[in-house]
Amino acid sequence: MSRDASELARRLARDAEAVCRHYLSRGKRAGRYWVVGDVHNAPGRSLFVRLQESPKGLAGKWTDAATGEHGDLLDIIRESLALRDFREVVEEARRFLKLPRSQPQFAPKPIRSVAPAGSQEAARRLFAISSPIKGTLAETYLQGRGIGQIHHGGSLRFHPRCYYRPDEHLPTETWPAMIGSVTDLEGRITGVHRTWLDPHGSDRVRLGKAPIDTPRRAMGDLLGNAVRFGVVDDVLAAGEGIETMLSLRYVLPTLPMTAALSANHLSAMLLPSGLRRLYIARDDDAAGDAGQAILAQRAEAVGIEVIPLSPRLGDFNEDLHIFGLEALRAALLLQLVPEDVVRFLHSPTVAAE
Repeated sequence: MSRDASELARRLARDAEAVCRHYLSRGKRAGRYWVVGDVHNAPGRSLFVRLQESPKGLAGKWTDAATGEHGDLLDIIRESLALRDFREVVEEARRFLKLPRSQPQFAPKPIRSVAPAGSQEAARRLFAISSPIKGTLAETYLQGRGIGQIHHGGSLRFHPRCYYRPDEHLPTETWPAMIGSVTDLEGRITGVHRTWLDPHGSDRVRLGKAPIDTPRRAMGDLLGNAVRFGVVDDVLAAGEGIETMLSLRYVLPTLPMTAALSANHLSAMLLPSGLRRLYIARDDDAAGDAGQAILAQRAEAVGIEVIPLSPRLGDFNEDLHIFGLEALRAALLLQLVPEDVVRFLHSPTVAAE
């Protein structure tokens, strides 16, 4: 940032609340912060602007907890008014501060673009600001589902205050959440899946998910992509839910797996080159049957052997939770190809990530 632009930002920060009241008029003061939906002045509680300098940072600095984006009050002016030329941002700031027009004009200030809500970039930033799940509520939640060892390969993270908006007419809430990275065949993050959790721990009915209407949501580019556990070689197991596939990974920790997140997305999942055998872990319902049938047809059309894996109950996590690890192991022993029993079922235990 140029010296003049820095001075403008400092002057704006001296009266940060007035700046927020003018450019973020749909927000409100909450203690030492101005709280609003986003930099475009949407209603909500995702974005926090610091109004006073404190040990945590300077006045005028802001962070959007939903996307991970941050900046200063010049960024607020730019985004709230949809200005694209930095000279316009400068002149608007000087107008607000009742300063004379600048002569000469300021050099442009590099400003990172704000990721649109629900975009691939917003998904990448949310995953980046989340933490490893070890020792977190996400680990407790999965263990409460019977998954004693969590072989996720780095695909899961935890965010302690992930934003949840029930709908566009209600205020944003914050809940701890398990964050799963959705990736393409090259490993690029295209989206994330969020499972909001009960901060007070698991209960028998909700199994630790937050008491909200939709405790699971995905964002980003999902079609054809999936949450991936392990690196695919020639054999892969695919299914719908994260908990379902982690239950199988508990028994088969070295078998690469993917969670497509729904039956429709399972049917559309892109298949890696070099794959010769595909296990499809079906959910025992009509949607699961349809998703399995479409994916199987697509795989067989390109010469991939398809083998269904069927649970005793609704899905493999339910089997694990009700019947236990050894019962699930025995059931899979009867469904795997013999060479894969030797290769994966009897492989040495892999430490959980």
